[in-house]
Amino acid sequence: MNKELSETFSAQINKEYFSAFLYLGMANWFNQKGLRGMANWTYVQYQEELAHAQNLYHYMQYRSESVTLKQIDDPTSSWQSPLDVFRHVLKHEQYVTESINNLATVALKANDHAAYNFMQWYVSEQVEEEANANDIIDRLALAGDNSNALLMIDDQLGARTFTAPVVPGLPAGV
Repeated sequence: MNKELSETFSAQINKEYFSAFLYLGMANWFNQKGLRGMANWTYVQYQEELAHAQNLYHYMQYRSESVTLKQIDDPTSSWQSPLDVFRHVLKHEQYVTESINNLATVALKANDHAAYNFMQWYVSEQVEEEANANDIIDRLALAGDNSNALLMIDDQLGARTFTAPVVPGLPAGV
């Protein structure tokens, strides 16, 4: 793996850990507002982001590459409404999509087809992440100030559970 690609992987791992902390902060905010379902949804998202970082880390280790971990910035932890939180989710996921796409591009330019292939799972995952955020934003916008509708959405989001992702390109058991 060339130096630029290795450094870009390390940067992405750090971004995924930041993402995890951002979602943990969102879960905390929702819990403080009594919206346990939305807290659950963002906590599951926290777990997913940790898994994404760990899978990237394991891929680097599998390739005998060193990972550079950096200090994680404090995530935002104050929002005006659930809709505001999920707009932040979408904006953040768009940022992550750009970063993932960049990593795939760096892999392709480096002629590292194994890394490029590995990143395709993440590219597809980001389409899902943005679609989920958009769906929730649409539902919250339709609910408006209707507290009954908000509570229904909250209940629905509370049903989400974490399933560890299986990313092709890693050996079994990693």
